[in-house]
Amino acid sequence: MPGLKKPVEAVLTSHATYSEIFPCEPSTAETGRKVVRDVLGIWHLDDLADRAELIITELIANASRHTPCPEIRLVVGRPSSTRVRVGIVDEEPSRLPVLSHAGDEDESGRGLFLIDAVADRWGCDLQSSGRRLRGKEVWAELRTEEDE
Repeated sequence: MPGLKKPVEAVLTSHATYSEIFPCEPSTAETGRKVVRDVLGIWHLDDLADRAELIITELIANASRHTPCPEIRLVVGRPSSTRVRVGIVDEEPSRLPVLSHAGDEDESGRGLFLIDAVADRWGCDLQSSGRRLRGKEVWAELRTEEDE
């Protein structure tokens, strides 16, 4: 099982980021949860780990269910000193995340609602190379205690 190869200590002014490529399959969620928990532990943000693990689990499930991509990039970053961002990058820019309305009997379709409930904000950024769209990052942010 892959783990952190070289942990990076967060320097609040440098906006630290950790990322790694994994197979785009449901079983990656277990590894993704461990990576997120490890990175947040290194940054002394263990209090965010449960919510971040739930978010990354749902993002991996959505990527593996809704895109044909063989690989995804898991990203954990500090866009500011008061925020943590977790995200999944895939190479399928045409399949954007949509909040769906799952029925009472549906076994899926609630992932983005869960993310919306536990994250402070979430979104999707398209990525391009020149004029060509090459993928998207679906992400969610959590505020650190410093922001409260």
